[in-house]
Amino acid sequence: MIPLNFNRLMISISLMFISANIIAGDNDSLRSHLLNEVSVEVPIKETKPLRSRSVASSSFSTLQIERENISAAKDFSISTPNFYIPDYGSSITSSIYIRGLGARIDQPVMGLNVDNVPYINKNNYDFDLFDIQRVEVLRGPQGTLYGRNTMCGVMNVFTISPLYFKGLKAEVDIFPTHTAKAKVSYYDGLKNGKLFYSLATYGAKSYGFFENEYTGEKCDTSTNFAVRGRLIWKPNGKFTMDNMITFGMLSQGGYAYAEYDADREIQLPVNYNDKCGYERKTLIDGLRMQYQLSKVEISSLTSYQLLDDDLKLDQDFSPEAIFTLNQKQKEHAFTQDFVVKSRKAQHWNWQFGLWGFYKQNDMDAPVLFKRDGIEKLILTNANKGMQQVFPSERIDISDDHLLVASSFDLPTYGAAVYHQSEFKLGRWLLTAGLRLDYEYAEMDYKNSSDMHYLFSLVMDDYKLVETRMDGKEKKTFKEVLPKVSLQYELSKGNNLYAYVAKGYKAGGFNTQIFSDIIQSKMMNEMMNSIGVYMDGMGATTYNTAEATSYDPEHSWNYELGGHFSNFDSKLLTDVSFFYIDCSDQQLTVFPKGKSTGRMMTNAGKTRSLGGELSLTYHLNDWMLTGAYGYTNAKFVEFNDGNIDYKDNYVPYAPMNTLALSGHYIFRLNGFVDKIIVAANWKGVGDIYWNESNTLKQDFYTMLGSSLAFTHKKFELSLWGKNLTDTDYNTFYFMSRGNNFFQSGKPRYFGFTLKYDGLLAR
Repeated sequence: MIPLNFNRLMISISLMFISANIIAGDNDSLRSHLLNEVSVEVPIKETKPLRSRSVASSSFSTLQIERENISAAKDFSISTPNFYIPDYGSSITSSIYIRGLGARIDQPVMGLNVDNVPYINKNNYDFDLFDIQRVEVLRGPQGTLYGRNTMCGVMNVFTISPLYFKGLKAEVDIFPTHTAKAKVSYYDGLKNGKLFYSLATYGAKSYGFFENEYTGEKCDTSTNFAVRGRLIWKPNGKFTMDNMITFGMLSQGGYAYAEYDADREIQLPVNYNDKCGYERKTLIDGLRMQYQLSKVEISSLTSYQLLDDDLKLDQDFSPEAIFTLNQKQKEHAFTQDFVVKSRKAQHWNWQFGLWGFYKQNDMDAPVLFKRDGIEKLILTNANKGMQQVFPSERIDISDDHLLVASSFDLPTYGAAVYHQSEFKLGRWLLTAGLRLDYEYAEMDYKNSSDMHYLFSLVMDDYKLVETRMDGKEKKTFKEVLPKVSLQYELSKGNNLYAYVAKGYKAGGFNTQIFSDIIQSKMMNEMMNSIGVYMDGMGATTYNTAEATSYDPEHSWNYELGGHFSNFDSKLLTDVSFFYIDCSDQQLTVFPKGKSTGRMMTNAGKTRSLGGELSLTYHLNDWMLTGAYGYTNAKFVEFNDGNIDYKDNYVPYAPMNTLALSGHYIFRLNGFVDKIIVAANWKGVGDIYWNESNTLKQDFYTMLGSSLAFTHKKFELSLWGKNLTDTDYNTFYFMSRGNNFFQSGKPRYFGFTLKYDGLLAR
């Protein structure tokens, strides 16, 4: 690992200014010159180009995505300032951290829209990107227009549209000994010029990077398949109907979690006995209808989303038979958004919106305790407490397996009305918006467990104890989300801005702590049956379902920034400085002791401040890009009842992100008509792993590069990632009092063979 020091940081920033090797603001000229794109799709809620808005943002074109071998949303991590998605676990994880805020489970801090369709469940966030036209990442609160769980930003993904392109596109990617991928897509339309269609397919097989010592096999294998269809009807210049449907199947192994031996200060091999894996089926359909009048545009966006997934975990991640989790859920979700906005207005642009959603999640999450788990997690706790009263006696359980059955019915629905106006007065642009948001969440739960126990003092034979816990919890959230920004145009392409905005992340319910609650109740019922009343003794102090809910997270955000364009738009510069005052921050915690569950809790107050710098330099066949972000996020108030964490750094969010990249095109006259040389250098850290700040990942860097040869519509590229073979950790957690880490992927190479027969209409 490479530590960060102040001199190296200052040198890196200086080099960014000198060479302009910084990443990627929105760059329409890059798209027009490099990709020859005839049209750029924009979100239905936006009225201005990205760099004309009062927002810090990064935009990635098709060429940038291809040169850096970006294949998933997490690959934009670090390349975007202060934006970090650690690569660990499985696709259910999708932990996102922006500007010091984020969460490992439940509600995300960033929204995701694919072709304007909002993805409701973050379990769908981690998917393989294919046939992508453009990706833009907006940082800072976007709740006024986009609503729930966009407290720190929004990622908008736009796929290639048959309205603008036609032809065949195919690609094969091979990482020797690791992964093979294939993509095929076709875009066309009817001769009448009113109906357009496309079909794109994707398949991948990964043989994994990390070996499980217990099985002697790779633990992180995966098989992935997806198909996407799109149908666009445009009978005239005013009306457009666009329907997009995507079906995906994923089967993954996992997890590459290895125990850390604190006494010897070494990380042990991945070594667990029970099956781990994640399977997911998704179906997402979005229907967009748009009608344009001379001064008004009316849009409707309707979506249906199905998530059907199955998670299997060896929760102790050890070779012992302790306990496992098998979480299955099936979620149906519907969204509807109506937007009415002005067109071609010179001094006042406005929009009104009406939003609603409903989702029904049915979840089963049984925890199975095996014999080692019964001995170490249940009997040890029970006998420790009981022997304080009866030192020579003991409790025993005859069962080899103990099943804690848990099922949940989780309906959630919400509605919102919002408005935003833009007033242009000379060089000044004032934007004001307001959103009224309502959400209702419910948890119907059924939990049970049975076991046979013996109390040696008063019993001659084993007795059955049956524990049940059924009920319902409800939560209602009402939010008012204002935003005000002021922008001043210095000259064409150059502006300064400032804004104040409120963001929020929805609250909800913890389901993974119920196994601890049932254990606690079981121990109490067992002791009560023999006349010993020790209420509260057990695995956890969270003894009621009401105590497992958590509240929304709120933030007030203040930002100063600017967008600058120089040398005939060859050099684009974006600068921003932010301050965030966050209350009721949601953090994932594990109850004290050798408990088995985890839960979300609200952790007092946090403040985060920092800055971001991004530039893009494009000249002829040169393109140099990069980004730097600095975040200082600390607890202002957080006391878990035992320790006061005030002034400690917020865990899991990196303090620095740094990315430099560039490519050059050699144009030839032979069989090979172009050679493209590209390289990128990325760094991230420090990352504190716990609230007490006793463990951290130092700043580290990785190098990547590619070499591509093109012949007409064909391209062969050779590439490598983490060429420095940097050793680093990407995740940390504690379970049963033990520390676990996941290492980052080592150095690996691959090649891509591509045929691109797309033509602009």
